[in-house]
Amino acid sequence: MLDGRRYIIQAAFVIVGLVFLIKLFALQVVDKTYQIKAERNIIQTITEYPFRGLMRDRNKELIVYNEPMYDLMVVPRDVYVGDTTAFCDLFEITEEEYLENMQNARKYSSVKPSTFLKKISHEKYAKIQDHLHKFNGFFVNPRTVRRYTNPILANQVGYIGEVSPDDLERDTEDYYKSGDYIGITGLEKSYEKELRGERGVSRKLVNVNGIEKGKYRDGALDTASTPGRNLLTTIDLELQKYAEFLMEGKRGSVVAIEPSTGEILAMVSVPSYDPNKLSGKSFGDYFEEIKADTTAPLFNRAIQAQYPPGSIFKTVQALIALDDGVITPEEKLKVNLGVMGDHAPAGLYDVARGIEFSSNNYFHDVMKKLIQRGEGSNIFIDSRMGLEKWTEAVEKFGFGNSLGIDIDGEESGLVPSVETYDKMHGRGRWAYSGIYSLSIGQGELLVTPLQVANLAAIIANRGHYITPHLVKGIEENGVITELEFEKHYTGKGDEYYPAIIEGMTRAVKKTAPRAAIKDITIAGKTGTAENGAKGEVYDHSVFMAFAPAEAPKIAIAVYTENAGWGGGASASTASLLIEKFIRGDIKKTWWDRERYVREKLYLEGLEETIDN
Repeated sequence: MLDGRRYIIQAAFVIVGLVFLIKLFALQVVDKTYQIKAERNIIQTITEYPFRGLMRDRNKELIVYNEPMYDLMVVPRDVYVGDTTAFCDLFEITEEEYLENMQNARKYSSVKPSTFLKKISHEKYAKIQDHLHKFNGFFVNPRTVRRYTNPILANQVGYIGEVSPDDLERDTEDYYKSGDYIGITGLEKSYEKELRGERGVSRKLVNVNGIEKGKYRDGALDTASTPGRNLLTTIDLELQKYAEFLMEGKRGSVVAIEPSTGEILAMVSVPSYDPNKLSGKSFGDYFEEIKADTTAPLFNRAIQAQYPPGSIFKTVQALIALDDGVITPEEKLKVNLGVMGDHAPAGLYDVARGIEFSSNNYFHDVMKKLIQRGEGSNIFIDSRMGLEKWTEAVEKFGFGNSLGIDIDGEESGLVPSVETYDKMHGRGRWAYSGIYSLSIGQGELLVTPLQVANLAAIIANRGHYITPHLVKGIEENGVITELEFEKHYTGKGDEYYPAIIEGMTRAVKKTAPRAAIKDITIAGKTGTAENGAKGEVYDHSVFMAFAPAEAPKIAIAVYTENAGWGGGASASTASLLIEKFIRGDIKKTWWDRERYVREKLYLEGLEETIDN
């Protein structure tokens, strides 16, 4: 009996011993948990953030670059500060901020590093780096912040910011982590994947005091960061600077395009903001400031503002009518002045003369031929059938749709359809007599400045356009890969374009003499966009043009809000920019004394002396 109990007790001891042995084997050999925890006591893992890609203009002049900055990281469990006041003085924070930041770090993790202070400047880091060893549990993580060679192109280049919870949720690649930065608007957003690069990781051995003792496993597990790719933009930096200078103090936009490629040479939206202030530690305060600004500097008027096109749209009416065969270039229509108010006299008009004099009544009659063709059983059905064809033709010019520019936020404008008027008046209850304001670019039509510049490019190209874009190519390891963009045709042929261009060159002399340049033939068209804003007295000044007319190098649209007649402010600005781009300098002397002096000083690089 006793022997039996003895064997049972011995067996129990053996079993317990085996269990302990197996458990020890599992803990020490199979399960790496304790090994990992032990290594965490001595290993500091640092994320190596890549340099974000640069942006250059078409001539490879630098637009956007990176500037070093530093995040102060903390591992709460390892913290020993000693003199909190000295720490706060060194980093220029209050004790309340110290306690709040430390509490946030502990909430995140007591053993994992998290950001204690963000965006410490390179200059400030130089002052504190020799004192960091006094404070256990803290180390710095190098980062970069975006900087801009000139305070321009803000809405086009865009800005970066810290990833939001929504960004992290949308990140199907699982690339981003809390605290990372991402393109929020403009090219920074559109080309985020090309610009961001790839993170790296380095692991360092540290002692109990947090002092670095070398690389972990000689760096065998480290991965180097890969810098982002660079963008070669289509922008002509000198033209852009001059355009922003000319639009200073105004509201409106400028869009200049190289017709043969669709490359945007300049794009201005004013009022704007200083992109350098929307970077680094000033981001939060400055963003709230410009967000609350009633002049809407974050609103990109070049692609988001929508206006009635006004008389510039008469060129589209003529092109559609010619393409559809309802008129011919030489055909003359007898125009009376009984239907619409008009600055043009009554008489015989062909297409070129109609554009030259910007005759409202001529284009009323031209569109009437397009809409009322006698194909329907009554005037209402006939107008409906005609408008369906007209809407389809107008949309081929890029109106009523986004053109697909490579930055976000582009508005499509509005080309009214039969559905538009069915909702307004009821089906079968409207005809051309109720919508003829469309013939002169008014009524329900809405366009963006980009679309108008693109129209100028279409006419310059005699019937086609390349999708407008801001990036010409992607650079990686010194090799530039040029991007390709779609070519769009707007009509059946190009034989009638000479009549349109002839009318536009004559129109510059007739309705926009301020735009004329000696030895450069400009084909242009003025417009006045009706301003429905409450309390505003003046309409918007509009001018579109291309030059030289015989071999176009630049197509341009200028909108100056509340400036009235299109042959004034906008035509003058467009003319100066055309001359600047083609000649490289300005020879005009007709400008008023103050503006002429300012421009002369600008071109000589002495603009800062203006107010002295």
